[in-house]
Amino acid sequence: VFMIRFGIDSAELAAHIPGRAALVTAPSGRSADNRSSIDVLKEVCDLRLLLAPEHGVRGDKAAGEVFSDSVDAPSGLRVKSLYRPGSKHLTRETASEFDTLVYDIQDVGCRYYTFISTLKNLLFDCAEYGKRLVVLDRPDPLGRAAEGVVLEKGMESFVGCHTIPPRYGMTCGEFARMVNAEKHIGCALDIVRCEGYDPRVSFPDWGRPWVMPSLAMPRYETALLYPGTCLLEGTNLSEGRGTVDPFALLGAPFIDAEALCRELDALALPGLAVTPAYFTPTASKHAGTLCGGVHLHVMDAAALRPTELGLRLLALVRDMYPKDFALLPPVRADGRPFISLLAGHRELERPGWDAETLIARARRECAAFAERRRPYLLYE
Repeated sequence: VFMIRFGIDSAELAAHIPGRAALVTAPSGRSADNRSSIDVLKEVCDLRLLLAPEHGVRGDKAAGEVFSDSVDAPSGLRVKSLYRPGSKHLTRETASEFDTLVYDIQDVGCRYYTFISTLKNLLFDCAEYGKRLVVLDRPDPLGRAAEGVVLEKGMESFVGCHTIPPRYGMTCGEFARMVNAEKHIGCALDIVRCEGYDPRVSFPDWGRPWVMPSLAMPRYETALLYPGTCLLEGTNLSEGRGTVDPFALLGAPFIDAEALCRELDALALPGLAVTPAYFTPTASKHAGTLCGGVHLHVMDAAALRPTELGLRLLALVRDMYPKDFALLPPVRADGRPFISLLAGHRELERPGWDAETLIARARRECAAFAERRRPYLLYE
């Protein structure tokens, strides 16, 4: 079997982690022999502390749930929250407890997913407190493809931490290199590279299990659809949270499943099959209410263009149900609508926005982005 070795699998791992160490990780941080990165690091370095991103070190926290410090029962190590009320940064006090900070999380390759936002914060924090940041590299499961509108300056948020497209096609190590350079952070950054990794090879050929990075990301196919269908989170449509297939089961109580399926099917979007669906979410939007909608099926991962799919689906529902479809209001009175934070621009707030125009803009911007990211890539 073709087998990639990730940063955590490096034979020289110990040499990269001098002094007292802290580790930021999640359930997806696992080695080639399927052991938790926590257990691996306890054997090779002086691991003092765990740092928890969104969802927690063990994936036991709900999406968006803030939480405080705790103790990790399986390892006995203290856990400091990087997703606590009021701050998503390291404190000076926590930084005083280690010399080297290790980052090891398998990401999903999408800008909205907050692990890279935590990584960006840690670049700033480690620079400020004079700590070394070691990224144990892992590939992007979505490969090298870049897709979607590049986040506009001034639209930064925790679901859009840098001027990249929603699907950016970089490993976490490559992303860290880009942010460190472009933001002139000056963090002492060390990337422990993957071995045997060809970025043209996508997740199904890694010879690894899909470990859920969060409960709403149960399958590789979920991650493929997510850069497009996550936009529904900013609307009154269910994005499938509280169902068996989040980000693939989509709908609302006002939608006629057969009619929407017919219209979406008629667009003949590449790599995609669509069936009508009826579902009752157990949580999140429309919990306990029957929804009509569609079930999306990835037929050809290489051909699928998720951000284009997301825009066309939104435009379709808006045009079919003008009286029912709505954007969710901003969380804060002075804030921007959540859909704009996700999109990275404010076009979707304009009535009558045009999907074709945005798709064409995204293609231009991604061509430029592919050039911009080139100096930071570690694998060709």
